[in-house]
Amino acid sequence: MFHALAHHVNGSPLSYLLILAVCAGDALLPLFPAEVVVVTAAVLAASGHLQIALVVLAAVLGAMIGDNCAYGLGRGGLRRLADRLLASPRSRRRLAWARAQLQANGPWIIVVARFIPGGRTATTYAAGTLGMEWRTRFLPSDGVAAAAWSLYAAGLGYIGGAAFEHNLWLPLLIAGVASVVVALLGELLRRWLNRRATP
Repeated sequence: MFHALAHHVNGSPLSYLLILAVCAGDALLPLFPAEVVVVTAAVLAASGHLQIALVVLAAVLGAMIGDNCAYGLGRGGLRRLADRLLASPRSRRRLAWARAQLQANGPWIIVVARFIPGGRTATTYAAGTLGMEWRTRFLPSDGVAAAAWSLYAAGLGYIGGAAFEHNLWLPLLIAGVASVVVALLGELLRRWLNRRATP
């Protein structure tokens, strides 16, 4: 698997464009192997084939482009569709609850969900559908989330370097476990902060 990816993610300047495109696509449709591509590119950077700073930059930009496109889709057509589908009082109550959660804990949710494949897509679509404010809430949170995720995935590949070259499944397993741990820690921190804020 590593060699197949390394064939496409090589020393060419187009490699950074590929990283950007895959990270953007993964945010819109979680079938693209964004983590695999970023980890592979970072392994290649550790062996001198790519520049690690450009790998991280491409991953950040791709993640943010994809997340913001998903937000825009949620804010546009999906929002109108959701309004039509959620006509019952019970559905409206659930929608109101989700909107309140996003208003109260939106930044935490955006950051934590970026580490969960599929979760990032659902969250960014939902942020748009539920009308999370873009400029002051969604965009800054998404910037932090994309940067943290990109540094994490690239760091995993770069630090592992040659050790992962013949066993790319190991960093992907580590990435999966770490994603779950980050999500759990984020949720525990959010609950702790909410308890402290409640009189």
